[in-house]
Amino acid sequence: MTSATRSKARSPMAPPASFLWTRRVVLTLLAGFVALPVFVMVSSSLKPLEDVTGKFRWIPSGLTVRPYFDIWDTVPLARYFVNSLIVAGAATVLSVVIAVFAAYAVSRYSFRGKRVFTVTVLSTQMLPGILFLLPLFLIFVNIGNSTGVALYGSRGGLILTYLTFSLPFSIWMLIGYFDSIPKDLDEAAKVDGCGPVGALFRVVVPAAIPGIVAVAVYAFMTAWGENLFASVLTNDTTRTLAVGLRGYATQNDVYWNQVMAASLVVSLPVVAGFLLLQRYLVAGLTAGAVK
Repeated sequence: MTSATRSKARSPMAPPASFLWTRRVVLTLLAGFVALPVFVMVSSSLKPLEDVTGKFRWIPSGLTVRPYFDIWDTVPLARYFVNSLIVAGAATVLSVVIAVFAAYAVSRYSFRGKRVFTVTVLSTQMLPGILFLLPLFLIFVNIGNSTGVALYGSRGGLILTYLTFSLPFSIWMLIGYFDSIPKDLDEAAKVDGCGPVGALFRVVVPAAIPGIVAVAVYAFMTAWGENLFASVLTNDTTRTLAVGLRGYATQNDVYWNQVMAASLVVSLPVVAGFLLLQRYLVAGLTAGAVK
């Protein structure tokens, strides 16, 4: 038996050609199905208004970048962009900081009510978010009337609202990730003179960067694209991007080319951040959520 024959005999059985072609066709169809909405969005953002009004035209009469300049004048998009950055950024930072301390305490220490706390945190994810809309509205209005602290119609109230959504899941996922980190690392840090907080920030947090990044991305995306609570709990000054996109629709017409252009501009920060942090996000979700 020749060396080539022996190598061929040891190699695993290759899949049949029909299976390979079927897989290629299916993946191509799925890729086309996913890319079609993106193509429609990009092409519509480069068309004149008459080409996107009424029946959709696959072949435009002309291409223009004018919608990308008009979106800033039709509605105060820059102000909405700043509001969204402030709200989403603050909600993300608070969610990560609180979740790190809470998850570390649950993962490393035993205390009375620990199981009740973890079950309560997880059970909050079983309820639809719309159930909290009216209670939060009434709470913010009553706090403003009794104390003068304006939560309704403010960025602070919206930050607290998004924190109630992202924090429970963030705590639960970080608990699983911290559990996967050996406790021997904490003990070694304490032997070297670190206290509990020092062991957390010098040893555990660096080892849990993928999980923390996954939590941060989740919290940011939750706040960035939320529409229902932002439409009720904000005013013209504190309106976010998700709500501000409605401004391109008037009583007489809808500026579809500007809507598509603004949607692309709005999605760029999230897409860029996801691409940059993708490897951390996958590792964090795998180690935390599965654990």
